[in-house]
Formats: sequence, structure tokens, C-alpha cells
Amino acid sequence: MLSDQMTPPRLILILGGARSGKSTFAERLATRSGKTVAFIATATDGDDEMHERIIQHRASRPREWLTIEEPLDLVGAVQQAFHVADVAILDCVTLWLGNMLLQEQSELQSDDQDQVELHFTSDQFHERTLQHIEELLAVIQRPVVGKTLIIVSNEVGLGIVPAYQLGRIYRDTLGYVNQRLAQIAERVYLMVAGMVVDIKSLHQEASL
Repeated sequence: MLSDQMTPPRLILILGGARSGKSTFAERLATRSGKTVAFIATATDGDDEMHERIIQHRASRPREWLTIEEPLDLVGAVQQAFHVADVAILDCVTLWLGNMLLQEQSELQSDDQDQVELHFTSDQFHERTLQHIEELLAVIQRPVVGKTLIIVSNEVGLGIVPAYQLGRIYRDTLGYVNQRLAQIAERVYLMVAGMVVDIKSLHQEASL
């Protein structure tokens, strides 16, 4: 059993739909901790609307928080955050996965959309994504004193099945990523209309 001085960093996962209050709740948890905070932003400035969102989010965060803007390298970003702060917010896995998907497409170097989708019929994207998550979890589970990682992710499996192949691959992969994070997380919160439910504490193993 690990001593108090060798306790692994805590992992908190916050799930929910769009505009359910996930980010606000994550920031509230970090603020209430009274500890130093680093904010890992995975959003990219791809259009005017997203540009305005990024500006608004930057302005809304406390000035003393360190912001790390990293669209792909979650492991490096978390290591940097833990070096300078006791609490790190990763917001969010949903956008990170979209960035991963775009990178995969660009690496195919094909102008043929049908050919691009054909390549994504394999399990390679799914496997590579989960490998990144395992590397992230390895960082979190190292014996570092007093560190907490708060991860924000969307629950996208409750809506209609996407009509296009890449959308289905994205949805399915995010579902598996959320499952893996939830397995390791100490707390898993579900946000609905700004209200929070601690679903990890409600979880029970099923039996007949």
C-alpha cells in the first residue's frame, strides 16, 4: 500500500453534453481546491467563431492560472502542468480526439474522400488513440504527491447514429476513451443542464 507521500495523482472525469456546464464545474472544483492551477486547452483557432470562443475562455479564467494550449500532446501537456501546478484541468478530450482525427486524415495525403474513409475502416485509429490514453494514464498513476487532473469530455453516445463513417468512428472511439478514463478516475461526474451527479459513487457491479 502506498504511503501518503507516494499517493498517485487523483483523476476526476467530468462528462456531459454540449453546454451542460462541464467546463464551469471543472473550473469551480479547481478554484475551490485553493491550490495552484494549470489549464490545458485543446481547442484550435480554426474559424472566426472558435477564435472568439477561445478569447472569451482565456478572459474568463483567473489570471494566476497557467494556460497550456496543446491540441495533440496530452502527455507532454500534463507533465508540464504538474511541474508548475497542483491541479490541472484538461479541457477537453472531445476536441483533442477531433484534432487526432484531422491529423490522421492529413497524413493520408489524399484528395479522394472515399479513399480517406476507406482507410478509416480499420481499427488503427481506435488503437492509436487508446495508446495515447494509456500513456496519459501512466503519467497520472506515477507516485507524485498532491497532484490532481480534472478531465472534461463529452458524452456523445446518446444521440442519433452519425450518417457518415468518420462520424461513427469518432463517436465510437470517444465512447471507448471515456470508458477507460472512467475506470481509472476516482470521481466521475455527469453534468445535465448545469446539475451534477457523482455517477462513480452510484456505480455497482451488476449481478443476477
